[in-house]
This record gives sequence, C-alpha cells and structure tokens, in this order.
Amino acid sequence: MKRPVIAIPIGDPAGVGPEIVVKALCNEKVKQDADCIVVGDRKICENAIRITGEKLKIHVIHQVEEAVFQDGVMNLMDLNNVDMTQFSFGAVSGMCGKAAYAYIAKCIQLANEGKVDAVATTPINKESLKAGEIPFIGHTEIFGSLTGTEDPLTMFETNGLRVFFLTRHVSLRQMLDMIKKERIKDYVKRCLEALEKLGVKEGTMAIAGLNPHCGEHGLFGFEEVNEITPAIEELQKEGYQVVGPIGADSVFHQAAQGRYNSVLSLYHDQGHIATKTLDFDRTIAITNGMPILRTSVDHGTAFDIAGTNKVSEISMVEAILLAAKYAPNFTK
Repeated sequence: MKRPVIAIPIGDPAGVGPEIVVKALCNEKVKQDADCIVVGDRKICENAIRITGEKLKIHVIHQVEEAVFQDGVMNLMDLNNVDMTQFSFGAVSGMCGKAAYAYIAKCIQLANEGKVDAVATTPINKESLKAGEIPFIGHTEIFGSLTGTEDPLTMFETNGLRVFFLTRHVSLRQMLDMIKKERIKDYVKRCLEALEKLGVKEGTMAIAGLNPHCGEHGLFGFEEVNEITPAIEELQKEGYQVVGPIGADSVFHQAAQGRYNSVLSLYHDQGHIATKTLDFDRTIAITNGMPILRTSVDHGTAFDIAGTNKVSEISMVEAILLAAKYAPNFTK
C-alpha cells in the first residue's frame, strides 16, 4: 500500500531540528509508515548525519517525483541558504531565522500543490525569526498566512487524548475576559469540524470547567453559570455532541480513558499540563482548520544541546507517524 508522503522542514539550523530529523528518518516505524521529503540545507544535514552517526545518504531532489524512497536515503530539497562561515550552534541568528522560514514556506508550497500529503514541522526560534525580519512569531502564523487560514486551530494529541484550546498565548487575566458563550460555541463547532476532516466522526467532545469544581453554581466564580453552561446547552439543542462543563481535575483523565473523543481546554496551561504530564515526549501538536495537514513536535530548538547528539528524536518520530496516520483520512 502506498505510504503517505510527509514534508519535513529541518527547522532552525542552529537548533536540534536537523538532528531529530536525521534520527527520525532512521526509525523503523517511520520507514514503515511514511515516505519523507526533507527541506533544508545540505551542509547542515551532512553535519547532522556526522553528529548523530546515522548511516544516511543524501539524495538531492528538485521535485518530489525525483525522490528515491529506500532505506538509508534522505531525500533532500537543498535550499542552500546557510553560510557555514557565519554559522554556530545554539545562537540566535537572522540568517538561520530566514532559512527556517524558507524551509517551512517550501513545505507549505508542496502541500498546497498536492505534492505531499502532510507537513511535520521541527522547532524554530522566535528571536531568530525576528532577527531575520520575518514578520511572523511562529509556525501557526506562518501556516495561517501561507494557506489563507484566518484563525488556525491547535490540537494536542498524545496516547489517544485530543485537546483543543479556547485561548492560548494570553495572560490569565485576559483569558477570563475571553470566556464568552459565543466564542465557546464557535470553537466547538470548528473543533468538531476539524475532527471530521481528520476522520474522527464518532464520540463526544467534553468542555473543561474553568473554576474549581466548575464554580459550584457560583460559589467559586460565575463563568460556568453565565457563559460556559449556556453555550453547551445551546450547542446540544443544535445537535452537537458536546457535554460539560466537567471539572478540569478529571476530564482529561476521562478522555484519555476513552470516554470522550476530545476536550476543549479553556486556557493554555490547563491543556498543556494535562497532555505533557500524560506523556511529554509524545505530545504532538496538530494545526487544524487549514486546507493542509500539519503536525509538529512540541518542544523548542534546545539551543543548549544543539550539535551534541543529546536530543531525543521521540517527538519527531511521533509527529511524522501522526501525520501519516491522519493523512489518508484528511479532507480539504
């Protein structure tokens, strides 16, 4: 059976991205489940192969059709955009920020053109992007812009637990102001639609509670009474499979046990703590609501260990496998 073709940008060259890509390509499960196209710089990739000691041969390609999917071969689109005389591991660099953006943009182009089935991304550095005058703060913003998606949805998955986020990169104070009935209804509808595009059509979404014990009918806060419960009741009347609010101290465990197909976390750390405590290395981000499928490792560039072969490739392996898992069912 034909394996899904996954595009992989190597991330910030000064970080651990190139190393985890090289290691992941040598993983037996990855070789079994996916055909990978790497987008990066040949010199950086050769360096990563030397550092990791993996037995990989680089096959430079210009078109996906030129790829040779064989054991021990890295199919590489070489953008040749790193000056090694100016390069150093673990350093913020405008050159590396520009390079990382170029790798991502090329992968998105391939996906937009239907040449690859999904993109599995590696870590980039926000400061390097800024130093390179790239007008985006991170992956989500880049993917949103280059796919024409106004507000991409982030979903975490680990060991079958799927978590969406109503709010993310805002303060707790700002988050409280964003807990509104209409926002919750909009997100639930979009999240359930995103699950359908991934092929997940059965089951019920649970909405996490915000306050301790879901507010105890106003004793510990009124967000559940005024905003969250009314949103859920209206959604149920409209025929959506959603329940809650359910206390955040139990809903993630229940979902991990299979009671719910997903959870809508109300703020950043609520969902991050749940997934990463369950399995830090295998918590993978999926960007939904776009015309293309994107998964990602959920760790940073790890500048402190870049170039040392100390990084684990587990998250990269899982990101590729999750992309391969959902690609056959993904609908645009």
